[in-house]
Amino acid sequence: MTFQDIFKSSFLENIASVSILDMTLALTLAFGIGLFIFLIYKKTYQGVMYSSSFGVTLVALTMITTLVILAVVSNVVLSLGMVGALSIVRFRTAIKEPLDIAFLFWSIAVGIVLAAGMIPLGVIGSVIIGVVLLVFVNKKSYWNPYILVLSCTDSTAERKAKEFLAGQVQKCVVKSKSVQKGKICE
Repeated sequence: MTFQDIFKSSFLENIASVSILDMTLALTLAFGIGLFIFLIYKKTYQGVMYSSSFGVTLVALTMITTLVILAVVSNVVLSLGMVGALSIVRFRTAIKEPLDIAFLFWSIAVGIVLAAGMIPLGVIGSVIIGVVLLVFVNKKSYWNPYILVLSCTDSTAERKAKEFLAGQVQKCVVKSKSVQKGKICE
């Protein structure tokens, strides 16, 4: 590769830099593995409020990363421009669950690996990561601290709700005016 090949700027030369077959194969695999990541995310989710849009984001992120890396692989100048452009982007969405960060990195990594042409690494690595997550994340504890707020019409309804909860949960704290404050149900 010569110095002129590195800094080619002709539009017509860049059209043939990525073949249609490579692009189709990479994006199809990115969609398939992104869907696999989404299903693992859905199966292992343990938070309070499930967001289906985050799962769809995992599929899209895998495909978008593949597309960007396919473009960057073919042109050094474009890759430097992408690095410059992406260095000023700030994401303002807070990630509430620590495991969600792992899923985001997994999606990005698979997109990069597939676009770089390392298909076996992307597929086999994703299967191994998926199995590891299924095994270790699904070891749920039996005691999950959630808050349940009930509004009862009278003391009879409150007593029935308390009795039902006492039979369903390991520990509960009842705070009301008609029942003893702070009484622990076990």
